[in-house]
Amino acid sequence: MTEYSFAVEVKLSVRMVDFLFDDIFTIEKVDPDGKKFDKVSRIVAQSEKRGVSLILDVNTEIYPMHEKDKFLMVLSPTLNWSGAPVAGKQGQVEQKSLADKFDYIMHGLLYKMSTEKGKSEYSKEGVKVEVYASFGGLQMMLKGDPTNCTKFKIDQNIGSGYKSL
Repeated sequence: MTEYSFAVEVKLSVRMVDFLFDDIFTIEKVDPDGKKFDKVSRIVAQSEKRGVSLILDVNTEIYPMHEKDKFLMVLSPTLNWSGAPVAGKQGQVEQKSLADKFDYIMHGLLYKMSTEKGKSEYSKEGVKVEVYASFGGLQMMLKGDPTNCTKFKIDQNIGSGYKSL
C-alpha cells in the first residue's frame, strides 16, 4: 500500500469525521536545538501537498521518529469514529476510534493562532498563519497559508493521528 493510498483509505473509512487538516510530512530535523528531555524529541517537518511547516514534540519512546521519515498527520476535532465530540474531561473515546487507524495519537487543545507577514512561495500575499496546540505539554506549531487553517478555532479540542509511511 502506498502512502497516498493509505491516506485515501483513512479518509474513506472515517467519512463521518470532518478533518481539520491532513497531509503527508517529511521530517527535516530532529531536536534542532539539542535534546532537552530523555523520552521526547522535537521534530521539524515539511508537508508535501500544502507547503505547511510543522514543529512537533513527540514521545519518541512510544513513537520513534528520524530525519527523512515520512508520516501522515491528521488533525480532527474528535477521536471518535462517528465524529461525535469527546465526552468529559477524561478524553474518553468510543470503542471504535481514529486511534485504530494510526500508530500514534494525541489529544489536546488548540490554544493560540497568530498571523505572520512575509514572503512565501505558497501565499500570494505573503501572510502565514501559525496554529499552536498543546497535547498534555507536548507542543505543536503548524505554519502555513491561511486557506489551510480555516477550520481551526482557539480553545478547540483537537485530536491528532500519525501514521508512518
